[in-house]
Amino acid sequence: MTDFFKYQALGNDYVVIDPRSTGLPVTPETVRLVCDRHFGIGADGVVHGPLADPRPGVPVPLALFNSDGSVCGRSGNGLRMFALHLADRDAGSWATGEPFTLRTTAGDSPVRILDRAAGTVQVGLGRPVFEAAALPLLNEDGTPAEGSTLSVPLTVGEQKLTVTALDNGNPHTVVPVDEPTPELARDLGPRIAGHARFPHRTNVQFLRVVSRGVLEIEVYERGAGYALASGSSACAAASAARQLGLCDERVEVRMPGGSVTVTLAADGSVTLTGEVRQVATGDFAPALRALLDRTPEAAR
Repeated sequence: MTDFFKYQALGNDYVVIDPRSTGLPVTPETVRLVCDRHFGIGADGVVHGPLADPRPGVPVPLALFNSDGSVCGRSGNGLRMFALHLADRDAGSWATGEPFTLRTTAGDSPVRILDRAAGTVQVGLGRPVFEAAALPLLNEDGTPAEGSTLSVPLTVGEQKLTVTALDNGNPHTVVPVDEPTPELARDLGPRIAGHARFPHRTNVQFLRVVSRGVLEIEVYERGAGYALASGSSACAAASAARQLGLCDERVEVRMPGGSVTVTLAADGSVTLTGEVRQVATGDFAPALRALLDRTPEAAR
């Protein structure tokens, strides 16, 4: 039995907790402790699954959590990591290169292991929605906004920005900038992520269009903070750039942790392809397991 499996995709790291291997109750409190980089394993989030016996041809259910314990509807990297986990642990049909489906609170996502040895995994994230009600987005006076979110004026302190907001399973706000930097993401990111106009908070991408085939972004996630990479953020930035006429249907999205390929179909559907690596497997030390078992939610 193994308590945890840790994976990373371009420095965006998740801990997979497989209920077939451990009886640990996965709650917001335990997620926060597992993800703590000083007192736990350390990660940007947790993938809990499979939540039912995985069978070929049947969507495999799982749950995604941000490092702050909040639920993550969909994570491009988290889904790709879990797909590789199934192939690593169970082999069989998961490792054949044939597509299979993962199911989260945001819906179903098709995945494929393109090259197991290289860790190349592809996931489909569906069609993003550029509508205020989907995020949701509020007006400056706090009333529900309506209509397209392709070009939204947003005041942050003394700064007046024009952003593109969308939902692809999670809310995202794309901010065009001349030079995306970690400092900018760490400073302006949390102020946009927690802005009053986004009652559910939002992930933030600071975008520079290098060419029609290359985008560069810095990412601030609403539930994990500054991130070296994010699959759903890469897809959000590419979708926004495509809708604005700034890129082609296939783009390389560069982040501090590395690059992924995003393909945008004519109907707006998005496919993400990139590398995933297993980092470690192991058991929680007795002292940490005792803390996890004693969390208030786990004790119920």
